[in-house]
Amino acid sequence: MPDTHTAPKPAPKSEGRVARRQRRNRAALIAAAREIMAEKGVDAATMLEIAERADVGAGTVYNYFKSKDELAVAVLESLMHELAMRIETVTDTFGDPAQVYAFGIRTVLDTATTDPRWKQMLPRSEVIADALFRTMGPFAIRDLNNAVAAGRFRVTDPALVWRLTCHAIIGMSLAITEGRQEADSKVPIIARLLCMAGIDGEGADELAARSLPDLPPAPVERN
Repeated sequence: MPDTHTAPKPAPKSEGRVARRQRRNRAALIAAAREIMAEKGVDAATMLEIAERADVGAGTVYNYFKSKDELAVAVLESLMHELAMRIETVTDTFGDPAQVYAFGIRTVLDTATTDPRWKQMLPRSEVIADALFRTMGPFAIRDLNNAVAAGRFRVTDPALVWRLTCHAIIGMSLAITEGRQEADSKVPIIARLLCMAGIDGEGADELAARSLPDLPPAPVERN
């Protein structure tokens, strides 16, 4: 029998021309939608102008996104992933794994309540919370597990804690932006969310009140 440890592995299957074109078209549509929605908002943007800026046929856009709302969610998911990577550059320097998670959820809350591209999507709260769960979940659940391993948190189901946290963050962000919740209540909000990770109230309060290092700047949207 051949030695499976030394036998050459088959080369990865190359991406076909159609698949490459589809990937490029989808990326171009998201990039164009990001620009136009940043310029005029989700409601005023049209699928036609997004398709034109992406250099994609007006009818073709619906092969990738069934509606403008679906495209807007894809745009927000790209912003969420971008934010996660910016958070990574800061939290990689932290020695306390609990602070990594606390900084992440505080930064998401701050961004959701101050970035117009997030704020205009908050009324679609259930959809946005689900997008947040999917997009930033790999980072947040990893951070929860690291804090559990370090003895800082006590969590038996990190995915459930993260899902609950997503809905709480988006719900509170909407309440803040609509004036139903005071903006200066963010620290106690984060402390209560940290309690869901199994840390005591005093520890949660201390974590939530820690100073926030600056994030690296976000990429500038092209006009």
